[in-house]
Amino acid sequence: MAHPPTPETGLPQRSAETAVDASDAPRPGEIAVPLPERFDAGLYFIGHVETPWRDRAKCPRNARESDAVCTVVVDPRWAAALAGVETCSHLLVLYWMHEARRDLVVQVPRRHGTARGTFALRSPVRPNPVAASVVRLVGLEGTRLSVVGLDCLNGTPLVDIKPYFASTDAVAGAVVGWHATPER
Repeated sequence: MAHPPTPETGLPQRSAETAVDASDAPRPGEIAVPLPERFDAGLYFIGHVETPWRDRAKCPRNARESDAVCTVVVDPRWAAALAGVETCSHLLVLYWMHEARRDLVVQVPRRHGTARGTFALRSPVRPNPVAASVVRLVGLEGTRLSVVGLDCLNGTPLVDIKPYFASTDAVAGAVVGWHATPER
């Protein structure tokens, strides 16, 4: 069954049934599940992101793979919420990967080849495709933030902006065990 755009966002839910092209087809070893009939995120998009990337094939897989200056555009109604942001060297930007599939529970990453549970991966393909990047703030003009460190498509909906605190957001010695193994 196709999942139409939601009334709240106008964005479709992506799944195997609504695949746009062959690159959306599950790889061997991947498992897709039916999406729930109803969902209610109660989420407000607070703006969008402007990047040089118009298609997924050219978009960096990791925010640290690019030094492109991108623009985080905040809707003017949220302008007052930016007070003090100019004092931050780095921000945590949350965004909605609106073109990602949402039905895979097991995935086979292109670069790693071994099936893993979706929640053990940083893939945009997940039930709620929220992505997070720590960005360096380059400039702020009105409601437009120039930043370095994003890995999303042009027009990606903006979910939130938070200050990055190295003292609490960075965890020394954090490990993703499977990522450190030779089978990667």
